[in-house]
Amino acid sequence: MHTSRPTPSKDQIALLPEFGRLGLDRITLVDTAQQAAEASAALCDHPIWGFDTESKPTFVKEQISDGPHVVQLSTLQHAWVFQLTDPGCRERVAELLAHAGHTKAGFGLGDDTRRIVAKLAVAPAAVLELNHVFRERGYRKDMGVKSAVAVLFNQRFIKSKKAATSNWANPHLSMAQLIYAANDAYAAARVFQALNLPD
Repeated sequence: MHTSRPTPSKDQIALLPEFGRLGLDRITLVDTAQQAAEASAALCDHPIWGFDTESKPTFVKEQISDGPHVVQLSTLQHAWVFQLTDPGCRERVAELLAHAGHTKAGFGLGDDTRRIVAKLAVAPAAVLELNHVFRERGYRKDMGVKSAVAVLFNQRFIKSKKAATSNWANPHLSMAQLIYAANDAYAAARVFQALNLPD
């Protein structure tokens, strides 16, 4: 019989030192086809990408989101935050996500994947749900990025609730939104590396 590995509580995580996040100097906002082409060229040099999306929250029951409005892809050095308003930018993001030669690692990606299929008409390829990896290693509940960072690095990953529930469809993202979005993907890339998974 397998024993489950414990995950730290919220109170335990709160006492840990902060996880080092990417600053704005290592985050690129992408909202045009030209910028998306440049981001794609940089990303394609790396086999593993941290991956996440953001959608404008829905507050009314039965309201269907037309997200994602933002897609984040990150290497261990830099993150790109793609806004999906420009058709050329959207097309390039769809190509990146559909490319099977690069692993896209993240947490809780089921909903993200469904929304991408609906919005971009592509099924993301080579997606790695990090929660499944932790489950295979004996953690019974879904980890999420906060618990994963606490377990692997003994550090506290900071997530702003205000940024999480902000308007991701806004044409002008705030600095707080950029930092929030980029670091969700960056932390996933760091977790992938720390798990020593094959590229």
